Amino acid sequence: MTGRREADADVVVVGLGAWGAAALWQLARRGLNAIGVERYGLANTSGSSYGESRMFRTACLEHPGLVPLAQRSRALWRQLETETGAHLLDPTGAMLIGPPDGRIAGGALRAAREHDLDVRVLDRDALHRRCPAHQGLAAGDVAVVEPQGGLTLPERTIEAAVGAARASGARVLTDTLVTAVEHAGDGVAVHTAAGRVLHAAQAVLTPGPWLGRLLPGLPLEVVRMPTTWFTPDAPHERFALNRLPVFMREIDGGDVLWGHGTLPGRTELKLGLEDGGKHFRVVDPETPDRSVAPADWEVLADHLRWAVPGVGRAPSRALAGIYARTPDGQFVIGRPGRDPRVVVAGGCSSHGFKHSLGIGEVVADLVQGKEPAVPLGFTDPDRF
Repeated sequence: MTGRREADADVVVVGLGAWGAAALWQLARRGLNAIGVERYGLANTSGSSYGESRMFRTACLEHPGLVPLAQRSRALWRQLETETGAHLLDPTGAMLIGPPDGRIAGGALRAAREHDLDVRVLDRDALHRRCPAHQGLAAGDVAVVEPQGGLTLPERTIEAAVGAARASGARVLTDTLVTAVEHAGDGVAVHTAAGRVLHAAQAVLTPGPWLGRLLPGLPLEVVRMPTTWFTPDAPHERFALNRLPVFMREIDGGDVLWGHGTLPGRTELKLGLEDGGKHFRVVDPETPDRSVAPADWEVLADHLRWAVPGVGRAPSRALAGIYARTPDGQFVIGRPGRDPRVVVAGGCSSHGFKHSLGIGEVVADLVQGKEPAVPLGFTDPDRF
């Protein structure tokens, strides 16, 4: 390649969280010489791709353009399961609960109408019969039930995607910090903290909360997010996953609860609170404070006391992770400044995991100069 040494690869993927792992899988299976670089170990708890389970739904209230991406992601999850033999997506169904004209249930209904999604609507009484763990429902609340929704398994998905990428010839460097990505002739030079430099025609930047460090021009802020599990005061079938499937629930004041019942063979419910811009604090990704304290769950516990009673005042387990968000809450996916050497995918804004495999495919299309099958113009990095 003009102006520099012989390349180490066609493309280097920086960051192997959910999005980067998916991109590496897609690039390698297409025959590209690809290297994936991860700062920590695979499936770590330092960034955004952790937590044992994540909600999957295609009724995407965040943007109408995300519905086709979620649908494509679901198909790719099944493909990755077939390739690897791993169980990665559990179609338990998903519920979006709240006022029918609200952000959560109302947004799901709008997405369902626009894209002709298979959903059904339960009124408050029907919801309570179906899911008795939900208490304190407002008179007009409804549940938008998506039978195709459910749970994805983040750590298993990352491990499966990277394993499939390796099987297709990708090389993987873990515990390797990338300090800079520079232009080098008509390609890029990826510098590591250990002094190694990887040369490639293109770089894919998927380092999650650290994207702003490698590409400072993007308007990203990093948010510290506690993840909490609760053990019921007493075992009861109402807390089992088949009676309390994965949900988002809008309550008075605009807060949104999310979570699901106990997984088979487990005793804990995973329950949390959406940020909404008022509960979590902006942090430096290098020093985000990984410790957890009562302040991390007090507001959530106050809501659970009446909304999902019987799960205790304090979590049985808690982690503090981080994620990057954008000013408009949408992702940044594309070529900043139309640079032919760099593709970025970041700014998950706490709703990106369900789209991971579809985003990996979009990234691979961009690297190969193809028009992505799923249009994502609203995620253009140059929109700000």
